[in-house]
Amino acid sequence: MQKFLTLLFLSDAHARLRFWGAITLFVLNCIIGSIPGARAEAAEYASGLVLHSFGYSVLAFLLFTGCQGEPAQRALKAVSGIAIMGAIDEIVQSFFPYRHGSVDDWLVDMAAAIIASTVMWALWSLRKHPAA
Repeated sequence: MQKFLTLLFLSDAHARLRFWGAITLFVLNCIIGSIPGARAEAAEYASGLVLHSFGYSVLAFLLFTGCQGEPAQRALKAVSGIAIMGAIDEIVQSFFPYRHGSVDDWLVDMAAAIIASTVMWALWSLRKHPAA
């Protein structure tokens, strides 16, 4: 099982799948978050801070592992991607009368991306690459 999870979540063989998985999850988040009452129902289980932190950390992980390059480059790409995704999410929310875009939410998204990418950068730098 560990070998399967490593192959799925960390191998270069599935990097493209993780990258497009992040994009797909982001689009689904925007769509589902635009449904009237969906955000209020989610708030019964977790606060906006928890939802944003967890969701954007997962997206940052998928972007980091789905991109090519050295660990620092991957981290920069992941944080930049989350900056764009978070801004798009907040702009989309501002178009709905029952939602509102918030710079605070975007800052939480960025903090989650920076923390997740920093952890991934540190772990990825220690990673042993198989001999080619």
